[in-house]
Amino acid sequence: MMKVAVVGAGGRMGKTVCEAVRGAADMELVAQLDAADSISAEHLNGAQVAVEFTVPSASDANVHALIAAGVNVVVGTTGWTAQRLAAVHEHAQRVGVGVLIAPNFSISAVLLMQFAEKAAQYFESVEVLELHHPDKVDAPSGTATSTAERIAQARAAAGVATSPDATQTDPLGARGAVVHDVHVHAVRLRGLNAHEEVLLGNPGEQMIIRQDSFDRISFMPGVLLAVRAMAAENRAAGLTHGLDALL
Repeated sequence: MMKVAVVGAGGRMGKTVCEAVRGAADMELVAQLDAADSISAEHLNGAQVAVEFTVPSASDANVHALIAAGVNVVVGTTGWTAQRLAAVHEHAQRVGVGVLIAPNFSISAVLLMQFAEKAAQYFESVEVLELHHPDKVDAPSGTATSTAERIAQARAAAGVATSPDATQTDPLGARGAVVHDVHVHAVRLRGLNAHEEVLLGNPGEQMIIRQDSFDRISFMPGVLLAVRAMAAENRAAGLTHGLDALL
């Protein structure tokens, strides 16, 4: 039985993770920590893997505290920068634990990013639209940012020019955020959960790749897959970024 702790257990995602761990035949939920709880080996109660779903402002400190406690970590909180990811990798390697940080644990979202990366080199124009519930605290989403980064890298490698755009004035920011020359638009609307579209266009044609997560349960197969990978004896020390490596 894999012993699992959940950090952020009182949140919406944390509660769903706790239920998923309880429902897994090969896992035991040994600790549930929230904002008021300190992170230490004692409070983790022998956990082999800790799943961290909190908020971007707290996640960095949480993850380093978990590494220092000697536990492997699965992180679903978004908002990570390249510099912060590098610091986690160095710390985890030094301690000898594994950390997996993924912008999205939905299998359909991971596949969308792969499909978009492959398609982007064949289209003149590309933009990303992400749609979430209004309680989400960060924008654009980590998934949309990662999607845009991967699209931009694929287009650069293929020698594709930046999407054409004759806009000269945009005082209200209607063209959205720009992530590595890819425009990203964020919608926050009651009734939504987590959704993403990649719009690709050529003269006379358009392709739309869309992914919808209607319920938080859609993330749980990916979370449990990551927990099992981080608990494995042959897992590498250091950082794994994204769920792709496990699929």
